[in-house]
Amino acid sequence: MPLLAVNVDHVATIRQARLAKSPDPVAAAALAELGGARAIIVHLREDRRHIGDRDVHVLRETVKTRLHLEMAATPEMLGIALKRKPDMVCLVPEKRQELTTEGGLGVAGRETELAAFIASLADAGIPASLFIDPDPRQIEAAAAVGAAYVELHTGAFADAITPAARSGELHRLLAAIPLARQAGLGVNLGHGLDYDNIFAFQNTSGISEYSIGHSIIARAVMTGLVEAVAAMCAIINRFPD
Repeated sequence: MPLLAVNVDHVATIRQARLAKSPDPVAAAALAELGGARAIIVHLREDRRHIGDRDVHVLRETVKTRLHLEMAATPEMLGIALKRKPDMVCLVPEKRQELTTEGGLGVAGRETELAAFIASLADAGIPASLFIDPDPRQIEAAAAVGAAYVELHTGAFADAITPAARSGELHRLLAAIPLARQAGLGVNLGHGLDYDNIFAFQNTSGISEYSIGHSIIARAVMTGLVEAVAAMCAIINRFPD
């Protein structure tokens, strides 16, 4: 049975909009686990735009399931991963100007660099996943550099405008899954998956984990808003006129 890994970056994004203390992604992670999440994901970016070093530290101490750390393949991030010891590292491409990760990591052509990076993680007992497009060339390279998993980028599928385009992107993903498994890689899916498009994979075997963040946090904002407003009203209604 595939597992659900919940990304809580967007909780931190709301917090950072006011440079406040809440909402706390650590608390969100605990609630996600109560809801059934089998892993918590955070992306520690070079510019610390949402998740911060303190978040990673506290999450490592409090997450009861598994902590997955998304990061770029840089010396700074390697040092943090070796210190905090997440249960998995997912290497992703990263650009400062992007709103969110825009595409898969280009593994092909960087085999020597990434193999050494992944070996350092493996020596510390940290398995590596590579966030890649569903491209046979990238899958082959991911296996060659020693990755344990690939996370296939589902963004093009999720963002496809026409049924034909979506069908084409789904076909690429469904073809990539057995290819990666045959190469000895575990397969995760992530980026843009929501409560509707997830059904495209309901009969698909070979997937270890679904990585989902934005759609879950967006739904939580709406499904929890009535209670939050009612609680504030109950307080204010006790105040004098």
